[in-house]
Amino acid sequence: MSMKFQDYYETLGVSRSASQDEIKRAHRKLARKYHPDVNKEAGAEDKFKQISEAYEVLKDPETRKKYDELGANWKAGQEFRPPPGYENMKFEFGGGRGNSGFSFSSDGFSDFFETFFGRGGGRAHGAGVNVEDLFGGRRGAAARAPGAVEAAITISLEDAYHGVTKQITLQDPTNGASKAYQVKIPAGTTTGSKIRLPSQGAPSRAGQDVLLHVTIAHDSRFELHGHNLHTTLAISPWEATLGAKVPVRTLDGQVTLTVPPGSSSGQKLRLRDKGLPQRGKKGKRGDLLVHLKIVVPKQLNEKEKELFESLKKESKFDPRG
Repeated sequence: MSMKFQDYYETLGVSRSASQDEIKRAHRKLARKYHPDVNKEAGAEDKFKQISEAYEVLKDPETRKKYDELGANWKAGQEFRPPPGYENMKFEFGGGRGNSGFSFSSDGFSDFFETFFGRGGGRAHGAGVNVEDLFGGRRGAAARAPGAVEAAITISLEDAYHGVTKQITLQDPTNGASKAYQVKIPAGTTTGSKIRLPSQGAPSRAGQDVLLHVTIAHDSRFELHGHNLHTTLAISPWEATLGAKVPVRTLDGQVTLTVPPGSSSGQKLRLRDKGLPQRGKKGKRGDLLVHLKIVVPKQLNEKEKELFESLKKESKFDPRG
């Protein structure tokens, strides 16, 4: 039986004489780059699997030694025929599932890997392949134990606008133990956003991620649609008719809005870049849309009533025309 030879040193970009620390650093760098949660390009997930497969073999000196015995003259992709007696070769992996609770399924690894380190190596097909410290000591989402600890957090609109660091406390329902976390919520976070705290599960679930579901609390002043804010501005009939400069509240403070002459109720005026920051788009923000609402006085003094009566007689404007 022949198969494609896998040059694990080439996959990690290291020489055959590389130290174990060099192999670990190379794996960590590449895993960060191609991790499916980070890299959405086509082929990134396959590349991540190749990197994980190579590291699984080379990270252990004993397994690496046995791999080296297959020969140093093979090149990646060459047709490779296993040496006689390979069926009796046993490749044991330190740091299996029970080591940390984190695993990466070997489903999808190469036939070469399965022959020597899976079916042919005393290791069950599809068993977990340990992946460690992908992100500077933190384990990535694809490597976490199934079932992240999920929780909800509600923030104010100001927090979503400016960004904030909040302290939350999670309680383990099994034993009542509590654990506090400092959570950094970036500016531009919207309802439905998810914030992951890697490997920081509740006390009895140590090693699991915490997944926070964010909700922005109702704000009586503004409505949030995507990254745009909406607010209603009350104006008088004469401001709408003659035009005016009117103060408007924003999440950055008060600004002056120019209401053009002849404005109507329901008309929208836009204040650019006064909405929420757009995450991942440096310097980009949503807008603040101001909905005009003409408000008439409910009670008039004698002079005001006289002026409106005079306007009624003088004006030829027909709003239903």
